[in-house]
Amino acid sequence: MNDDELLTLIAGEFSARRPEHFTDDQHCCECAEHDEVLSSRELHTLTLADIGNPGWDPICFVTDEAFLYLFPALARIALEAPRADRAWYMEQFLFHLIYDGPQNRRLLVASAAQRNAVAALLRHVEQTRTNLVDDYLCRHDLEQALSIWSADG
Repeated sequence: MNDDELLTLIAGEFSARRPEHFTDDQHCCECAEHDEVLSSRELHTLTLADIGNPGWDPICFVTDEAFLYLFPALARIALEAPRADRAWYMEQFLFHLIYDGPQNRRLLVASAAQRNAVAALLRHVEQTRTNLVDDYLCRHDLEQALSIWSADG
């Protein structure tokens, strides 16, 4: 399976309704700002510039509904090759997939088909981006994510 076929599979499994708000926008100024940015983007216009700063990561604050909606865009960005002016998003994305291990709140709300699609993405990265996984020292996180998302839920 190539990248485009995988992204088509993911888009089919994560065809969630666009949420009215992506965060609890009334919680604090940071949540409001993240909600404003994410609300101004479509799945095809979300970029690494919007989500790629680990110190100012809106994905940490999104609701579960928003995470499921955004997943196709996150997967697309995670598959993009790093450039001189930006890192590889997969390294940061793995944090969201392994946080709290098997009790990961994103995992717990995902359907079996969605979990299988995430596992397919992770296996694809493992098979097609070996050098990047090694260069970014994220093999352990990738293996942990694959274990978590491949487990029967």
